[in-house]
Amino acid sequence: MSEKASSPGGSGTAHGNSAGDPADSRPGGPLPGDGESIVVPPAILKQQAGWGGDDVSRSTGTKTEDAPQIFASTVRRQDSSEAGYDENPGNVGKLGVILGTVLGVLLIGSAVTLYLVNKDGSSDDSAAAKPDTAKSAPATPSAEPVPPIKDSAKVLPTVTGDFGKKATIEVPPADQADGSFVVKVLSEGTGPKVEKNSWTSVDYTGKDWNTGKDIPSSYDEKGKPQIFQAGTDALIPALDQAVVGKKAGSRLLVVAPPAAAFGAQGNPSMSIGAKDNLIFVIDIRNSNAPDAVVSGTVTPPPADFPQVKDNGKKPADITPVPGAADPTELKSHVLIKGEGRKVEKGEKILVQYTGALFKDGKVFDSSLSKGQAFSFPLGGGQVIAGWDQGLEGQTIGSRVELVIPASLGYKDQAQGDIPANSTLVFVVDILDAGQG
Repeated sequence: MSEKASSPGGSGTAHGNSAGDPADSRPGGPLPGDGESIVVPPAILKQQAGWGGDDVSRSTGTKTEDAPQIFASTVRRQDSSEAGYDENPGNVGKLGVILGTVLGVLLIGSAVTLYLVNKDGSSDDSAAAKPDTAKSAPATPSAEPVPPIKDSAKVLPTVTGDFGKKATIEVPPADQADGSFVVKVLSEGTGPKVEKNSWTSVDYTGKDWNTGKDIPSSYDEKGKPQIFQAGTDALIPALDQAVVGKKAGSRLLVVAPPAAAFGAQGNPSMSIGAKDNLIFVIDIRNSNAPDAVVSGTVTPPPADFPQVKDNGKKPADITPVPGAADPTELKSHVLIKGEGRKVEKGEKILVQYTGALFKDGKVFDSSLSKGQAFSFPLGGGQVIAGWDQGLEGQTIGSRVELVIPASLGYKDQAQGDIPANSTLVFVVDILDAGQG
């Protein structure tokens, strides 16, 4: 995303990578009225207790916490200059003349003022020589830099519990954190290493060191793992930076000073003060490179389905059924059955895909050609209806073939290489899912 996004762990500086951005890489191209927001129901936000975006007051009198919250936005802002004008506004020449004239008048006025102040050699230079302290006050200081990561500190919390379950965190009763940013591996996994830009999903347990209060956990009722691209400043450093270089399956202890957490402003909605040190126990669930694909035993599709040839990390070959009539209903077949949990409506899912025309097998789009997995909120209407309906309830790690009639695709609208009223075939790898 090209703007800051509120998300579990708080928001960091959003990265410039457009991978997984629906507006940039949506299968088949943008839907009509492109520009979307992920809206999270209040119940989910309440479970995460403030891990979503800022509350939005409404003039209707409805309580803020009862209204849906905008979780992350992909609405595009038109390119503009630093001054806020359109990059190529009309009447540029006239604007330049006007600004030049105004600048000239100001320069002349300044010269006259300086002459009148100094012409008598006045010794009272308080007005002319002394700066206006109110106007020359220093700018607001920049955020405190994130300290380097250490693997130990003089005093650390005690953690008990197993990977995959909510941890118990005990804070030393009389000791305070020393300000170190600590990332300590409590147990090392055997999965792939998390690299920068890896799509990563984690579960977490949290506590405020200063107050001893728990921070809502992904292990709480209705909680979900957090999914994000590691090392891209999309989340607070306590999550974003802590996982880089660690293996999936690992449990980490993270002690985060304010600079690695919510900064000098704290997080009032979570009762986290400006000087509070936070503790997280992070379980790294999965790590997927941007070009990852699923693997497993393939179950060939039925004879009346287009046949699929796996080409590894290249787009699949899709061979249509000769003379087959366009279907009127959505059809699906699981080519590879994943062993993960079922994906649910409302969560963010991460996929690779190849899309082709049903009539001739011509590939019109593939995330594999871009080397970037695609993410979107399932059931949010940000992709064609055939995707929202056909992928719900499938398991993580699965490869699914979808045959989507035009009524659940782009209907009577042509879209790039997709003619109007086209039946579409997609081969979709479900890599991961979670809150994001």
